[in-house]
Amino acid sequence: MTLLSTIHGPADLQRLAPAQLPQLAEEVRARLIEGCSLTGGHIGASLGVVELAIALLYEFDSPRDKVLWDVGHQAYAWKLLTGRNEGFETLRQVGGISGFLKRSESEHDHFGAGHAGTAMSAALGMATARDLNGDDYKVVAVVGDGAMTCGLSYEGMNNAGHSDRDVILIVNDNGMSISPNVGAISKTLGAIVADPRTNKLRELVKQMTFALGGVFGHGVVDFAKNIEESVKNLWSPGMLFEELGFRYFGPIDGHDLEKLTDTLAFVRAMKGPRVIHVLTQKGKGFEFAEQNREKWHGLAAYDPVTGEFRKKSSGPPTWTQVFGDALTALAEEHRNLVAITAAMPSGTGTNIFQKQWPERFFDVGIAEGHAVTFAGGLATQGIRPMVAIYSTFLQRAYDNIIHDIAVQHLPVTFCMDRAGLVGEDGQTHMGLYDIAYMLAVPDMTVTAPKDADELIGLLKCSLAHDGPFCTRYPRDKVPAEPRPVAEVPPVPYGTWEMLRSGRDIALLAVGTMVQPAYDAAAQLGRDGIDCSVVNCRFIKPLDAAMLEAIAGEHRTIVTVEEGTVVNGFGAYLAETMQALRPEVRVVALGVPDRLVEQAPRPDQLARFGLTADGIARRISALVREESLEAR
Repeated sequence: MTLLSTIHGPADLQRLAPAQLPQLAEEVRARLIEGCSLTGGHIGASLGVVELAIALLYEFDSPRDKVLWDVGHQAYAWKLLTGRNEGFETLRQVGGISGFLKRSESEHDHFGAGHAGTAMSAALGMATARDLNGDDYKVVAVVGDGAMTCGLSYEGMNNAGHSDRDVILIVNDNGMSISPNVGAISKTLGAIVADPRTNKLRELVKQMTFALGGVFGHGVVDFAKNIEESVKNLWSPGMLFEELGFRYFGPIDGHDLEKLTDTLAFVRAMKGPRVIHVLTQKGKGFEFAEQNREKWHGLAAYDPVTGEFRKKSSGPPTWTQVFGDALTALAEEHRNLVAITAAMPSGTGTNIFQKQWPERFFDVGIAEGHAVTFAGGLATQGIRPMVAIYSTFLQRAYDNIIHDIAVQHLPVTFCMDRAGLVGEDGQTHMGLYDIAYMLAVPDMTVTAPKDADELIGLLKCSLAHDGPFCTRYPRDKVPAEPRPVAEVPPVPYGTWEMLRSGRDIALLAVGTMVQPAYDAAAQLGRDGIDCSVVNCRFIKPLDAAMLEAIAGEHRTIVTVEEGTVVNGFGAYLAETMQALRPEVRVVALGVPDRLVEQAPRPDQLARFGLTADGIARRISALVREESLEAR
């Protein structure tokens, strides 16, 4: 029997002798490597915090004490040790364990987290609630895997340091988010070396301060305190944190369990804001993950012996690949084109651009708001920024999009990867809302390509447009191989494409839904229902001329979009038709108003009827309904 098999919660772990903890760490790593090889997932960060998770559960009393993990994909080891070892093979599967923290899943998941930077602010909220309620539990925020490049972390730290509340910040410093961390903060943390001389010097100065106070009085004490402050500013690796109001401890080896548990026990006994700086290795204990930390941040199922993916990639490239190749090629013609991403070069395909045009590539770290406003500044000086950020992460920069880009009518192009349903990453990563939130931005052009050629054509169109522009595409493969970039013409601005003419119902489809709508129309035709199919590649502005023609020939229009139906394309079109042709009925197909659980992307599409068969069934039911109403 393994030690891990006996751990069903923190109480079981706390019964172990300290000498047993390293063995437990080895077993947890083996379990992570085995489990993720079957399901895929974010293994790299979790391998790096195995000892930290063990030490936290050993020295703190979860769920009474609150431990918040930033970017919840760090927390796989935490999950294993808090009752989720059995069933870990269901990670990221339908009805299984979430790949991120989820309060409804376990009492030990104290705050849900899929995006970076939330832990410090939430921890301060919990600490404040504790004090208001007269409780006395501890609150710990584990911030890392790139979250220290996120501005929200510093907003929380600034407020927490000022509050003087009892809260502990643990900085998991592994030098990475998904790609290597960037920026001055990362350099500051990276330059810190575990040097005991610094803390010894500070403690010596403190002892001198009190000794001098006993002999010479308060004036000398004040002078000595100034000396201590100068020592801290000159030599302390924790200067940044101390200036924000945190007592600093570290850096310490995050894989030394004895040191970790001793430090946690010592710091736990204190009060006020304090920070422990922990140095960890992303991918620790798994050769493939150690050698290529970016690739092994998060990935599909793999062979744990060879490191090869279980499902070999074949067929057309991904949308991300097409985008990266096209962007790189366009930069040859457009010398003022630059690419910006927020800690996601490989995830957005901009790493392809980076290799060819390094001086025109900018990774700003996990700082989406800054990425957008930075792009705005570039655009004021004649540069054409392409901002490539996942749909779900761009939500974090919404004010910047409106205030810094749209209000000033700046020509910035937003390229929203992972739009629509994203599969196993679940609720926090769904890109379902970008159509709705971009439609609400005045002056924003909103588009979605049906295939790879059209993505290239829309990118070219955006470079000729004088104003903000966005396009969206999914986490998937393109329907077919694209043509060479030079052979693809720009898509004419504001135009739709009539793919099939029919007399009964008009299907107005967006992006990924164009091909399923076309296939559905073919099925319906065999049943005597004649449908028009329109590729609405421009969601805003609408193609007014084609819409007028469609409204004149069809009594019913059905929109199909891979996004929320609430305030989406269908809702936008319905509002337009109410003024233009109120007698025309508009029916919106898409994702209903609910959070979407993890499942393979094809299953999610089928669940919401966003397949050829699903669309055909909905249209058939609609025709039957209208036939009954006509009687």
